Amino acid sequence: MMSVAAVFSADLLVAQNIGFAVVALLMIVAALRVVTTKNVVHAALWLVTVLAGAAAQYVLLAAEFVAVTQVLVYIGAVMVLFLFGTMLTRARIGAERDLNNPYWRLGIPVAGLLFAAMAIALVSSFGDEQLPSDARVVPIADISDQIFGPYLLPFWALSFVLLAAIIGAIVLARKD
Repeated sequence: MMSVAAVFSADLLVAQNIGFAVVALLMIVAALRVVTTKNVVHAALWLVTVLAGAAAQYVLLAAEFVAVTQVLVYIGAVMVLFLFGTMLTRARIGAERDLNNPYWRLGIPVAGLLFAAMAIALVSSFGDEQLPSDARVVPIADISDQIFGPYLLPFWALSFVLLAAIIGAIVLARKD
């Protein structure tokens, strides 16, 4: 007779697989929208959806610290920087006929071939290897000690460089 823990573990694994499939499907659809939409701002918002899906996948893998870092760094900082850059260029937002490539249909089979080659290389490289079952969970405090211990001064310097870049962007974007 199966134990309650074994049944709970099996149900949790099935739920995790379903969650993975739903999030992966959402990420694929959003990634396709990133490359097919004609509006740059809409593409950036679809990219936010893809990056949020990656954070959700990290949560499913029980890597909460990596998920929060994904949200803070990529969604919070990189996408804001991307949108700042888009707005500062003062280019027209939307579709432009001059920038469209007439050979875009040729990219579809090329992308399919590249995907097939990567999938074959990925599947054939692992074989029968499995993850170790005795993996040790590293506490977040140890990770922060490694990041902010010896690298505290470069972290502060980078913070001031980013602050200067933000102030510079505001000065450039301001209309007098």
